[in-house]
Amino acid sequence: MTSWIETANAPHCHFPIQNLPYGVFARNGEEPRCGVALGDMVVDMAVLESVGLLKAGGTDTVFDKPALNDFMGLGKTSWDSIREQLTSLFAKGGNDALSGNDILKSKTLVPMSAAQMFLPFTVSEYTDFYAGKQHAMNIGTILRGAENALPPNWLHIPIGYNGRASTVVVSGTDIKRPLGQTRAPGAQVPSFKACARLDIELEMGAVVGTPGTMGQPITVQEADDMIFGYVLLNDWSARDIQGWEYQPLGPFQAKAFATSISPWVVTKAALESFRANTPEREKELLPYLNEPGPMIYDIDLQAYIQPEGADKATLLCHTNYNRMYYSAAQQLTHHAIGGCKMNTGDLLGSGTISGPGKSEFGSLMELTWGGTEPITLDSGESRRFIEDGDTLTLTGWAQGDGFRIGFGECTGKILPAPDFPVSDIKA
Repeated sequence: MTSWIETANAPHCHFPIQNLPYGVFARNGEEPRCGVALGDMVVDMAVLESVGLLKAGGTDTVFDKPALNDFMGLGKTSWDSIREQLTSLFAKGGNDALSGNDILKSKTLVPMSAAQMFLPFTVSEYTDFYAGKQHAMNIGTILRGAENALPPNWLHIPIGYNGRASTVVVSGTDIKRPLGQTRAPGAQVPSFKACARLDIELEMGAVVGTPGTMGQPITVQEADDMIFGYVLLNDWSARDIQGWEYQPLGPFQAKAFATSISPWVVTKAALESFRANTPEREKELLPYLNEPGPMIYDIDLQAYIQPEGADKATLLCHTNYNRMYYSAAQQLTHHAIGGCKMNTGDLLGSGTISGPGKSEFGSLMELTWGGTEPITLDSGESRRFIEDGDTLTLTGWAQGDGFRIGFGECTGKILPAPDFPVSDIKA
């Protein structure tokens, strides 16, 4: 299938008509509203809804809002219906209600270069998991040794922690280096300073569309049906702060300062033909976590770093979402199994995605083996961890036959730590 928007037909375009990802945008100071990426254009969904060319099925309009939540909450029937309506409007040789109306086209199609992107949905809650086995093995080996790399529960449950929805930000948002407590090796007491071991975590984020009910567990199939789509996710990590604070309750300030996501939510429908199986289980899972079919996806993922002033970015790693040990549906099922209510707009981070080879390690903690093996960038500079002025970029796509289902980019530039009167702080 091709589109009459010709840029959408390029083989390396992230946003062909087979994709149709959702986001929130604005232009010329107008109010943010819902849009869809197609080629190098943003389709103004609010305009199409206002003239009756899109009907989501509810009693109220849903696309003239600054977030996708109202639409996501309508459920799969509406999601599928809008996808069909969009495909009909933009397919070459399809419905000419838009393609044949130049005035309406000028109102509906916004060049991406003229669009300001916003957080695509209101994040109700954010949970991050630790569900990539190679990453867990690497981190465990660095911190505890190979013989104690995985905690005893790891092969039985998807481990996670409740993060901060308040600091989930859209791609392009600058990130300030966090301050916090750390303790130097051999020191008896901690010190307060800027993070010195700032890191990325290459992840995918699953976006919950339809809510659950408090006290009501869900099956893996029901969990998969609740998921609206996926985003790129960078769970920025302050490794030195984390190393001091994480026992016994896990990450806190080391993860709370920022999480970046891509501006486009790629729907589960667009990814359907790229489903893949989770790996063979080393320990048999309890029945409530058993999957009825393939629940992860074949999505190529890359991470880049570009120092301030450098001519180009350096590829840090190239891995794939199919490396995950637990799927987002299993994570969601386990999250709700005790009765936790899941909401429209909940965001579930997959955990860092790493493959078996060093070129597939999804964090600098792994790539530099805890900072002991610095890497050399294309600019000639070396890095153990992220420095001020560095821009980190995640990108990814599922490769089809002559087309890509792409996620665009998720970027963030690191700014110096905020000026804070450290000398006034008393131990």
